[in-house]
Amino acid sequence: MSAILSPRLGIPLLMLLATIFAANHIAARLTFDHGTSIAAAVAVRSGATALVMVALLRLHGIPMALPRATLARGLGIGLLVAVQSFCLYSAVAAIPVALALLAFNTFPMLFVLLTWAAGGDNPGRRALVAMPLALVGLVLALDIVGTLEAIAGRWAQIGVGVGWALGASTSFALVLFLTTRHLKHVDGRLRTLLMMGATAVAVGLAGAASSALALPADGTGWFGLVLLTVLYGTAITAIFTVVPRLAAASNTAALNFEPIAALILGWAILGQTVEPRQMVGALIVVGAVILIGTKRH
Repeated sequence: MSAILSPRLGIPLLMLLATIFAANHIAARLTFDHGTSIAAAVAVRSGATALVMVALLRLHGIPMALPRATLARGLGIGLLVAVQSFCLYSAVAAIPVALALLAFNTFPMLFVLLTWAAGGDNPGRRALVAMPLALVGLVLALDIVGTLEAIAGRWAQIGVGVGWALGASTSFALVLFLTTRHLKHVDGRLRTLLMMGATAVAVGLAGAASSALALPADGTGWFGLVLLTVLYGTAITAIFTVVPRLAAASNTAALNFEPIAALILGWAILGQTVEPRQMVGALIVVGAVILIGTKRH
């Protein structure tokens, strides 16, 4: 049995994984700016990750056979993952990466509310305070403040990207909700194989049918495509190694460092900058989401 990781080690490892996930989105923006279509990036990344999961399952001798009903549910949830993946990469292509991830990170709130509406646990006072706080932070981070004219102008700049990010957030909240009800007892690697495989096939077929599978136009684009695939595959695989060994599940809140890492990487690599009040808003969003994720039971 693997040794349990202490928070002193586990939390920094999760922050590193969050940084790798953020770097995947930076690489995605890089390859999009050099000719790669969103559909091609999603199909390649998901297909490669599915192959990694097959290798891991075979390496550990985990059977891949599933009851027909479970398989159907898994593939159905995988189609939602395809929607989430396409929406999130569309947001990354349209607005600064950090802002896209901040808007996407509203999914824990949507998941909590969806679970509550379906008769699950009451979110609790702590979460109910954190949710509106996160929305205030998001307004600051997106810089949609000021006069009505200023707000309308800002929304014209970022509205499409934010809409894609919120679509990704809603899709992912549904993925989490359905997974906890129908795939809870399926091995995490097998779940990922189902979802990534369904995503690769669905987005690949849709992209081919609409002639939207554009490959990179130059070496920089290919570098970005390969890098995002390697980074995502590395991070999602490492999650299965680190998370089961954490001393407390609440430590996974450290993964919410991803938007902050994206702010830093976006500035350093892509030259994307934000105003000081946007940084404050980002910290408020991340802090509120961590409060929701670590609510006392």
